[in-house]
Amino acid sequence: MPFDAISIFTLVIIVVAIILLGVLFTFVPVMLWISALAAGVRVSIFTLIGMRLRRVIPSRVINPLIKAHKAGLDVTTNQLESHYLAGGNVDRVVNALIAAHRANIELQFERSAAIDLAGRDVLEAVQMSVNPNVIETPFIAGVAMDGIEVKAKARITVRANIDRLVGGAGEETIVARVGEGIVSTIGSSENHKKVLENPDMISQTVLAKGLDAGTAFEILSIDIADVDIGKNIGAELQTEQAEADKKIAQAKAEERRAMAVAQEQEMKARVEEMRAKVVEAESQVPLAMSEALRSGNIGVMDYMNYKNISADTDMRDSIGRITDENKDGRKND
Repeated sequence: MPFDAISIFTLVIIVVAIILLGVLFTFVPVMLWISALAAGVRVSIFTLIGMRLRRVIPSRVINPLIKAHKAGLDVTTNQLESHYLAGGNVDRVVNALIAAHRANIELQFERSAAIDLAGRDVLEAVQMSVNPNVIETPFIAGVAMDGIEVKAKARITVRANIDRLVGGAGEETIVARVGEGIVSTIGSSENHKKVLENPDMISQTVLAKGLDAGTAFEILSIDIADVDIGKNIGAELQTEQAEADKKIAQAKAEERRAMAVAQEQEMKARVEEMRAKVVEAESQVPLAMSEALRSGNIGVMDYMNYKNISADTDMRDSIGRITDENKDGRKND
């Protein structure tokens, strides 16, 4: 019976020890600590426990530290842990430091961490410093002085400027500045043939302007990949101007025609008004004649002479109209 009690007690102790060891190995990264010691990196087991307490994943710090130590970099655990707590990518920063060290590019940990925290890919920047990148612009159109549109496509070879990665402008600014330089160079050419004959004039002029100032890149070269002729902008503008002048002239002519029609209608109205006055005056003649006869200012013979003269005038008018109609008939024949 005592033997069974001792066996049960021993078994319980073993189970508790296994549980404690499981908890210990779960909370304390013993295997990571052993890997660090095997790689020659001196890290205290209490440092790893402290990382757990600070909610830092130890492998995210220790593995890059081992990598940096093997590459011959002088990086401390506190530097990597502080960068991790700041939200940075520790592994990418260490890879960038190793790549810069291999390429003999001077890059400090503080600078690399600042670039990473600024949201830029510091490893890609180091790789671009070693292997320059080529940015191809779309077709950029400019108009020469002779009115011909010239389209040019450029290839910009840039290298990352690590010292200006924090706060420096990106690729969009480089493309925009080069496009502005291309448009300005084409616009200052006397005719489009000069641009076609000597396209490197564009690249030389643009490259001499120092367009990489204030950017995160250094422009190594600007090469014109393609040049094409576009529309005859000058002729189109002249055509549009002529069409606009034509419409203005037509509008003015229509205005003058409307004024002439209005004036004609006004004159017709005045003629009708004068005719009405004549008719009104003629209507007063019989009254005046009767009044003159009544008052004795004219006699009967005077009145008869007046009627004879009036009849003679009407007869002459009738003969004149018949003669005019006969002449018009002969002309038509």
